[in-house]
Amino acid sequence: MSLMERGNVRPVTAVAWASNSGTCPKDFTLISLTEDGASANFTRTFGMKSGYYLCYSKDSAGGMVVSDIRILSDKDSLPHGYCFIAEHLEPKATVSKKKRVCVRIVPVGSVETAVLDIKLTAKSKMMLQHYTFLGDIHGYVLWYRKGYFSKPTPQAKPRSVSLDIRQLSLEQPSPPLPLRPSNPPPPQLPPSRLSNRRHTLQTKDELDKPADGSIHGITALDGVPFSLHPKFETQANETNSDLNIPIKSLQDIENEYNYTFAVEENAANRIRPSVQMAGIPSTQ
Repeated sequence: MSLMERGNVRPVTAVAWASNSGTCPKDFTLISLTEDGASANFTRTFGMKSGYYLCYSKDSAGGMVVSDIRILSDKDSLPHGYCFIAEHLEPKATVSKKKRVCVRIVPVGSVETAVLDIKLTAKSKMMLQHYTFLGDIHGYVLWYRKGYFSKPTPQAKPRSVSLDIRQLSLEQPSPPLPLRPSNPPPPQLPPSRLSNRRHTLQTKDELDKPADGSIHGITALDGVPFSLHPKFETQANETNSDLNIPIKSLQDIENEYNYTFAVEENAANRIRPSVQMAGIPSTQ
């Protein structure tokens, strides 16, 4: 076979029996005539009311090819890797089991040669050039041609692509994403009135400190953690409302908690003269 023929020949992918063109599967070719012009209807068995035909397919959609064909008698065992051909017959129609056709079907990429064509003749003395004699079956002679074949070009299967991947392009690269810290700050919650007050106190405390961080700006309250009394914390959690804490000015605090220490001062004045007299020596 020339290189040109090798590149244009498709292999046989399936072989089957069919009662007629109506039962012949789609993409199958029905062998209705022999090479010497006789009908290829297998009706030679005694008592058969309907015949059947041999058909084959070259559809490569399944990715398989027929690498070999054999004819077996009813006493022969099926070789390893072979299978009997399918039967697409009308109801109550049967195929004679005295001799049966079996094929070896393999993946298209596993072999270099396969069955390329099948032909039938009615006379055993007729020879077909470039074809191999397989044997006689029910009054006919089966031939097949085997050789190199053209392998189908693999096609990409359509698949769903997400919108993000579809927008990717080598010509227009997407801008780099902004860098994110490994430990992002916690999410900010809506500030309440209490938190605003606490933030104001903290800000004021920071403003009161000297810029140089000297010791003159340190007070006795520095380092003391601020927290609410547990009673107010419980009320805030249960009611989830603002605390009703009155805010007083310095004058209000002086007026409410003013204490003159007059009692203590009078007591001290009464004790002070006797103490002085005890300290003076006697003149007598």
